[in-house]
Amino acid sequence: MKPSLRLLALAAALSLASACSILPKSEPVDLYRLPVNQPSRTAPALDWSLRLNKPLASEVLAGPRIAVIPQGDMVSSYKGARWSDAAPVLLRNRLLDGFQRDGQVQRLSADDSNLQADYELAGELQAFQSEYRPGGAVEVVIRYDARLVQGRNQRILASKRFEIRQPLTDKQVSAVVTGFGQASDQLVGQVVSWTIAQANQAQPRVQAKNQ
Repeated sequence: MKPSLRLLALAAALSLASACSILPKSEPVDLYRLPVNQPSRTAPALDWSLRLNKPLASEVLAGPRIAVIPQGDMVSSYKGARWSDAAPVLLRNRLLDGFQRDGQVQRLSADDSNLQADYELAGELQAFQSEYRPGGAVEVVIRYDARLVQGRNQRILASKRFEIRQPLTDKQVSAVVTGFGQASDQLVGQVVSWTIAQANQAQPRVQAKNQ
């Protein structure tokens, strides 16, 4: 190899090595599951099936970042912390688990399976974040606009907004995650009870139309 070619090769190698040394190191990330503190129970099975769909969400809430509103309308996220799944998937799976723990609706499925069901639970996730209030208080806010839909014809049978605000006593990420779990337990309990009540009311009407 000619001396000039050797020099060019050496310069290229040194340039590549220096470029690698100045690349930013990847930020360590802690992954968090959504905590669950809901007991399971045994109950008579209801004679209808339910499919749970992932709620729609804005771009801010559609990913795995743990959202926080530190002030006003500014949306941020906790550094170095992520949910184990995107927030809509977390809520869908938490609702699915909530129905299973409740025990009354035993014919359950999720939208990933694309199975038909008598009813579908869908909606929009409008808030899934912690918020700083005036004076420095922090609370977890979950807002879910639920719709119960008839599976066969996609007719909306009922809709309701659910909103949970869970105050926090600690601003550490681990405490925030615990707050999300407590708020989710409340939300799931309300949504499960509402869904079962609405579907049971709709059953006679649906059966009459199908006869």
